[in-house]
Amino acid sequence: MSLAIGKIVTNENNEIDKNGAFVRQTNRFGTPFGDKPGQLPVEAGRYRLIWAAICPWAHRSMIAIKLLGLDDVISIGKVSPVRTSNGWEFSLDAGGVDPVLGIRYLPEIYALTDPEYDGRATVPTVVDIKTGKVVNNDYFKLTYYWETAFKPFHKTGAPDLYPEQLRVDIDALNDVIFHEVNNGVYKAGFARSQKAYEDAYHIVFNRLDKLEQRLSQSRYLFGDKITDSDIRLYVTLARFDVAYYGAFKTNRNRIIDYPNLWAYARDLYQIPAFGETTDFEAIKKGYFLGDNAHNPYDILPLGPDVSNWHTPHNRDKQFSSSH
Repeated sequence: MSLAIGKIVTNENNEIDKNGAFVRQTNRFGTPFGDKPGQLPVEAGRYRLIWAAICPWAHRSMIAIKLLGLDDVISIGKVSPVRTSNGWEFSLDAGGVDPVLGIRYLPEIYALTDPEYDGRATVPTVVDIKTGKVVNNDYFKLTYYWETAFKPFHKTGAPDLYPEQLRVDIDALNDVIFHEVNNGVYKAGFARSQKAYEDAYHIVFNRLDKLEQRLSQSRYLFGDKITDSDIRLYVTLARFDVAYYGAFKTNRNRIIDYPNLWAYARDLYQIPAFGETTDFEAIKKGYFLGDNAHNPYDILPLGPDVSNWHTPHNRDKQFSSSH
């Protein structure tokens, strides 16, 4: 597979515009799940989700799957958090090979699926086990599919993360969270001009300031129930102080400096689906030791102390009187 791997672009060099700003590549595989012609059939045991503990886009799919009880419906594969020059690697598995797909590097299955594809092989990636090909890597919409198309497989009592009456509002907020927070930190971290960096920096913190205010009014982003939007915001908050603050130079404030955002983040972290899928050590390794970390001596920061994520958040008591 070495020739196939060689075709795959595994860094961000082709995602920088003429002004030095980071412009994330579009997704190649976006066929939706559903029961209409041309859509991916919704079946238990047919698909394998490949994720990495470092990646916020992949992490949010894992949180949704855990919350909804889809663990036995969607097969899960995991790559090392430290991306190599050959792309995401299955070095966590015995023999360094994914036990279901039989590949060492994620780009191999992209090359098998589409020999003409010349973008990065990204996580999350959904592979159709039946055909052995990539069918979806649309990180933005994947949680929606787990929440809606796969609803027949949800566990009893699963939360409604994407309630119909809130979808317009959730979609609007998710768009803002993506551009100004989730991807905003990357725009700051991958900027190659001072202006591009400063523009992204200010957008990130202006939005965090507004979210801090919003979360002073309600326990979660849409009241007292967790929604898809909370998953999307959480994955960036969980990575902020341990990685983005230093590696991406988004250093005006830490999340622990925001009383509401910090308590909110701990509130979510202490729910098993969030906390058990959050690997702070893997996150640090991925951002500081990966092939695009600009860290020639591979120095892994010792801090910060993450034991404070287990401290009481008191959000339940704070908002209990209003519900």
